[in-house]
Amino acid sequence: MSKLMKQTQTAKKYLWINGQKVETNSYSPLFSPYSGEEIAQVAMGDEEQTKEAVTAAYNAQDIIGKMPAYQRAEILENAVTLLKERSLEAAEIISLESAKPIKFAKAEVARTIETYKFSAEEAKRVYGETLPMDAAEGGIGRFGYTVREPLGVIGAITPFNFPLNLVAHKVGPAIAAGNPIVLKPASQTPLSALFIGEIFKEAGLPEGVLNIVTGPGSAVGETIVKDERVSMVTFTGSPSVGIGIRNKAGLKKTTLELGSNSALIVDKDIDIDTLIDRCIMGSFSNQGQVCISLQRIYVHEDSYDTFINTFTEAAKKLHVGDPLDAKTYVSSLISKKETDRVLKWIKEAESKGAVVLTGGSLQDGILEPTIITEASSDLKVSCQEVFGPVVVVNKVKTVSEAIKLVNDSRYGLQAGIYSSSLENAATASRELQVGGVIINDVPTYRVDHMPYGGLKESGTGREGIRYAVEEMTEMKLVVWNQR
Repeated sequence: MSKLMKQTQTAKKYLWINGQKVETNSYSPLFSPYSGEEIAQVAMGDEEQTKEAVTAAYNAQDIIGKMPAYQRAEILENAVTLLKERSLEAAEIISLESAKPIKFAKAEVARTIETYKFSAEEAKRVYGETLPMDAAEGGIGRFGYTVREPLGVIGAITPFNFPLNLVAHKVGPAIAAGNPIVLKPASQTPLSALFIGEIFKEAGLPEGVLNIVTGPGSAVGETIVKDERVSMVTFTGSPSVGIGIRNKAGLKKTTLELGSNSALIVDKDIDIDTLIDRCIMGSFSNQGQVCISLQRIYVHEDSYDTFINTFTEAAKKLHVGDPLDAKTYVSSLISKKETDRVLKWIKEAESKGAVVLTGGSLQDGILEPTIITEASSDLKVSCQEVFGPVVVVNKVKTVSEAIKLVNDSRYGLQAGIYSSSLENAATASRELQVGGVIINDVPTYRVDHMPYGGLKESGTGREGIRYAVEEMTEMKLVVWNQR
């Protein structure tokens, strides 16, 4: 057991309200998804304490909203420096509470550092535009421009799968735009969020700007969404919860990132060896618990046999085990309940004629990397979001056929295509019904400043720091009559 694990184990974790640790009447044990050991006692916030957090944020609106941009940027830069110094500690926290293999946890920390760095830069670029008022006859003698102003309190609800970086994608842009935040982290992964609260206090963020309330969604999340003082809700999670939030949010702005069953098209005349490592990463990194995890692959019949044989052999070589072991590529899913669900979906696929080429079983409680072929599009492993180390590979005759199969989905977050044909790549970029098309890479590709979001049940709005800042500000028009 690492020094960090010994320090963290059974430690009491409090709410973070108005720059202070706040006790609650009840605490809930937090268990490691991998070992089952208790790693912390986490405060269970209630409706009243959530309202206290909203009050603290509401009272801090002018403090952060009127703070000069360079000062907001300095605070974010300070957080970057501190996070670099404590990067290993941050990675171990992620691995401990989520069972993310340490190699991927370290990568998440590196991305988080970059996300806050981008946020610091964007804090200095919140501006509007001038308008040619005299383009209209009635605009002669007038001068117009727009400015972007902070929205107010941002309610942020984050998932377990990227407990540090997806928090950064909400907290960083909110601070850059001059907004206070009330954050509810996922119940299984609150430690990363509370860790970043400490980082920002040391970085000089004023009290009340960042408030973190752990606890059940029925108490904390509901209160955030319904409180009239909250101006915007930004949520990453399941479609059912996201749709519920939108229905309850009233006229609040909402940004919802709700998942996917991301697909990749592999055209003919592609050197299969060059893409296998990327397909392995896309399908099995973080146990497939990634919103843009590669779940469906459509391979041209000319390349299918070579692809499936090479891909299967590569998957069989992946190390399964302890997330804190540097060799581990795949570890435990976030809970036994999720493991049982994914196994049930695999068995259902088999019972309906699909073929499991590798995986489909547990190894010391860990679901092995699983590749399924001959799966029809109506099976859960195809049409729903697996959120596990499972990928379906099917054969197609043409790219056009593959595009139709990709689009035959309730989701539309990102999709990818490998092709040496400019025409096929261009066609895919036009016709794929997704928020992002990745050419000659897997749909799991993301860098943190690009616009990120989807269509259909994959959500509304865009993340990616500049785009999130736009979502978190309100445009105001100013017109001067110079006559």
